[in-house]
Amino acid sequence: MIAVSDYADVSRLTVEAYRADGQLEAAPEYAAVLADVASRAEAADTLVAEVDGVLLGAVTFTLAGGKYAEVSRAGEAEFRTLAVDPAAQRRGVARALVQACLERAAGFGCRAVVICVRDDNSGAFALYERFGFVREPSLDWSPVPKVNLLGLRLELANSDK
Repeated sequence: MIAVSDYADVSRLTVEAYRADGQLEAAPEYAAVLADVASRAEAADTLVAEVDGVLLGAVTFTLAGGKYAEVSRAGEAEFRTLAVDPAAQRRGVARALVQACLERAAGFGCRAVVICVRDDNSGAFALYERFGFVREPSLDWSPVPKVNLLGLRLELANSDK
């Protein structure tokens, strides 16, 4: 979980990661949302990855019905704003953050985890496919023109379906 003293670093890291990945080109105003760590931390769980006290990544985890839930339904969890410092990418940080979200969802007894990914983010799709996420077109949506989010779902082993 995030400490208040980490808000500024998480804000900077998240905006830098999304900018470096080209995800702010079509919607530069989204940087303000990404930078607002305090609001996310107040309404959802913000998980961080650190090595030797150095912040390397962060993600927002929420249950269905939460302020930051976009596509989850009752009995589901979702995560968003997954970001890894560009200098720390390809070191397993994103994988560790996703695993933490999945474990958190299982701990809450969720039957599935759902997420949305930018349609052109092939690296994210590859990561999530390794975890077993599958496309769920019913979750697709577009928050602004030229930004298409594609839904993914992972049924959890502890689910009763």
